[in-house]
Amino acid sequence: MEQDQDFSQFIVRIKKKTDIDLSQYKEAQMKRRLTTLRMKHGFSTFDEYWKALDGSRSLLNEFLDRMTINVSEFYRNPSRWEVLQKRFLPEMLKGSGRIKIWSAACSTGEEPYTLAMILSELGAQQRASLLATDLDINVLNKAKEGVYLERSIRDVPASCKKAFFKQQDGAYVISDELKQHIQFKQQNLLHDTFDSSFDLIVCRNVMIYFTEEAKHLLYHKFAKALKPGGLLFVGSTEQIFSPAQYGFEAADTFFYRRVQ
Repeated sequence: MEQDQDFSQFIVRIKKKTDIDLSQYKEAQMKRRLTTLRMKHGFSTFDEYWKALDGSRSLLNEFLDRMTINVSEFYRNPSRWEVLQKRFLPEMLKGSGRIKIWSAACSTGEEPYTLAMILSELGAQQRASLLATDLDINVLNKAKEGVYLERSIRDVPASCKKAFFKQQDGAYVISDELKQHIQFKQQNLLHDTFDSSFDLIVCRNVMIYFTEEAKHLLYHKFAKALKPGGLLFVGSTEQIFSPAQYGFEAADTFFYRRVQ
């Protein structure tokens, strides 16, 4: 009981300090991750950990990095990206106007850079705005640097590897051409308001860490942020059941279209 109170008080304090609501993440996963971090520093309770964290920027940054899920790779589930490139983006580009795209919870940048490469291959970089956001400022800084190990780019097509990466000190560095087409920005999905009128929102492999209540909130927020007819592209384990309750219809596997 005391342990539950200890963690509950920690949740309250974190929300007050950072606007991050840990209660909207699946508790068992989050508590296990943060208990490991707390014990690493020798704190026997979350109360002790909080007192240290509250006075240390480095401990706070480490906490933020640990609680966010920073697992990403280029062209994750390649067949789904192929559907986006060959079907949905060409449909969006049929008009003469610009298209607006958002990579939400972009982690270290693999996803928005994948989008930028696809847009470049379609000759549409100048006709698209591409926003990439994440809660963790540390991973956003890594995304801006655009330096990746070989395992991250295993599914990148050979033509894109040649055109948009250069090898440097055993790693692969994204070209400045791609970097300049992406706006990186810090954002708390659960707390912050969203921009609107997006043609495409990509949010993959993040929702699985949230509670059902948090998912419900986010799907409504994403629907409002899309244009009518706009698409939400989710991860391979994140099928939306009863999409109509959010104003969506299934457009293809893991793609949902805002109906109105």
